[in-house]
Amino acid sequence: MLAEIRSLNEECGVFGIWGHENAAQITYYGLHALQHRGQEGAGIVTTDGRTLKPVKGEGLVNEVFTPEKLAKMGGTGAIGHVRYATAGGSGIENVQPLLFNSTTGGLAISHNGNLVNANHLREHLERQGSIFQTTSDTEVLAHLIKRSGYESFEEKIKNALSLLKGAFACAILTEEAMYIALDPHGLRPFSIGKLGDAWLVASETCAFDIVGAEFVRSVEPGEFIIIDKEGMRAERFAYPNDRSICTMEYVYFSRPDSDIDGINVHSARKRLGKQLAKEIQIDADVVTGVPDSSISAAIGYSEESGIPYELGLIKNRYVGRTFIQPSQDLREQGVKMKLSPVRQVVDGKRVIMVDDSIVRGTTSRRIVTLLKEAGATEVHVVISSPPIKNPCFYGIDTSTSGELIAANNTVEEMREQIGADSLTFLSVEGMVQNIGRTDPGSKCGHCLACFTGEYPTDIYPDTVLPHQKEVSQ
Repeated sequence: MLAEIRSLNEECGVFGIWGHENAAQITYYGLHALQHRGQEGAGIVTTDGRTLKPVKGEGLVNEVFTPEKLAKMGGTGAIGHVRYATAGGSGIENVQPLLFNSTTGGLAISHNGNLVNANHLREHLERQGSIFQTTSDTEVLAHLIKRSGYESFEEKIKNALSLLKGAFACAILTEEAMYIALDPHGLRPFSIGKLGDAWLVASETCAFDIVGAEFVRSVEPGEFIIIDKEGMRAERFAYPNDRSICTMEYVYFSRPDSDIDGINVHSARKRLGKQLAKEIQIDADVVTGVPDSSISAAIGYSEESGIPYELGLIKNRYVGRTFIQPSQDLREQGVKMKLSPVRQVVDGKRVIMVDDSIVRGTTSRRIVTLLKEAGATEVHVVISSPPIKNPCFYGIDTSTSGELIAANNTVEEMREQIGADSLTFLSVEGMVQNIGRTDPGSKCGHCLACFTGEYPTDIYPDTVLPHQKEVSQ
């Protein structure tokens, strides 16, 4: 993903394994497969049945972990996490898994998503005497577990989970067990796999492929899973609500080789591109996609329209993620370093540029400029999703309407701002129908809040964090 210039980021990815002698090493490879879900920090906590051992740091997975560090961790159970900071901000203290020690044993938590009532719960817990060590909403869950009045640890976790509102896919590790939970709406993807006798869990199925594991099933909304020496058993901490899987997982976030509820992401994106070509006909010479997440949709558009697909934009995969951009000129140069037009493909051509979304508009403007500087006579921008007009409170870094170009401009005004010859978005109906979650028996609901403003959960007045308000001003 072009995280630095696209300005749309998923919060994190979660991986866990139980019952494997190389748990730390397997988790490392699993996190590497999930690296696209977070590049700011990574961590692993392992258990050998007696103690929990953490290694975490800021940076990419291969920067945080070395073979020597992994070898020292040991253990047959582990959970891991890759993070992009949304709720709570950046900093090593917020890198997960978060680890807590007490006289009754240790507890580590990896969490994908965002709690809309985190501030409300935090204030309540602080009034009761809790002292927080991080600004991450994940720490709220640990305090709720420890303060629960139930006797058994499993019931403590279930009680704590029942108090959370929003999106959460959690892996919780103790010395003797691993616990898995998904929010009642199933807002985030979460899957269970098997590697020999070992059980695995991951935010995306592509993590199973890289370690040679077999996909077993998806975690159900409201489900609570216990994995220990006795095996795996499933219970519930809440009744499932109407399924509301994040639609942007199919459109942009997930890797093309992942499957979500049995639907391959690449195939879904191709269908979105085909639907775009049905909804809008444009006279052009070539179709190209913005790497990487828009390539599938661009291929679909080409197949349906009959306009040839060409590799008109190349992504440079060797640009450092910490590239310094102290001035506007250097910021523009940074885009050119990350993305380059293929001049012989676009020169003198009418180009259809397929992208998956427009958030703030700055990246689209720069890419359109690159194509025209390379000789494109026309650049028609087609987007394989509807306009993003509303903030997301479930783990994506668009928490204020002021950040969103579509919330404050018409399509024509957006077209003028990005410099395109035309700008077209996919309809909501076309998107939902072509993703393929249309079987009523499969609980096929989508979260469409960023497109329609209809949120599947209540949104608390203090959901937007102070630091997020400052950014949007």
